[in-house]
Amino acid sequence: MVDRRREQAVDEAAARFADTLAESYRIVYEQAAEARERQGRLAQDFSERVMDHLKDQVESGRAASERLADQSRRQQEAGRALARESVNAYVDFLNTAFSQYREGTQRAAGSAQEGARVGTQAVSDVVGIAAGVTRGTADIAADTTRTTAEIAAGQPPIEGYDELNVDEVTSRLDGLSEAELRRVRSYEQRNKNRETLVAEVDRRLAATP
Repeated sequence: MVDRRREQAVDEAAARFADTLAESYRIVYEQAAEARERQGRLAQDFSERVMDHLKDQVESGRAASERLADQSRRQQEAGRALARESVNAYVDFLNTAFSQYREGTQRAAGSAQEGARVGTQAVSDVVGIAAGVTRGTADIAADTTRTTAEIAAGQPPIEGYDELNVDEVTSRLDGLSEAELRRVRSYEQRNKNRETLVAEVDRRLAATP
């Protein structure tokens, strides 16, 4: 009878050990499954964040390219308009000079010496006017080129711009040229893109004659 009880006790202890071992394995498997699930979620979240970041970068690059292309187009149009106006002004100067020359020659028809003097003076005036127009056109073209280079560099014409708030920047817009206002607008849109400041610059550009 004693051996029977011992055998039964051993069987119960073995059963409890088997149950405990099975429960330990179950817990280990459940933890491993949960770990794999968490890793899967983390990997998916990371992948989604990377894709969103790449999309944002692509959209930002496309917008910057479009703004630069639009600025380049407007600059080219301004350059062509400047060239047309310069040529027209040059032609008008020449027409006026030669007209004065003809009038002077007619008035001096009775005196060959006086006519020669007037002719020489008129030619000198024409040359001087042409040289002045050429220098003026070259200076304007040089200023346009420098402005284009500054716009391409993307730096606003306001010292310490990045440390200024909207009111401080607005107070420094007075006296800026149209080209400088466009530089401020372009730089602001590419960086902080403060809507109230961009709207203020647009308002000033619209009021520029």
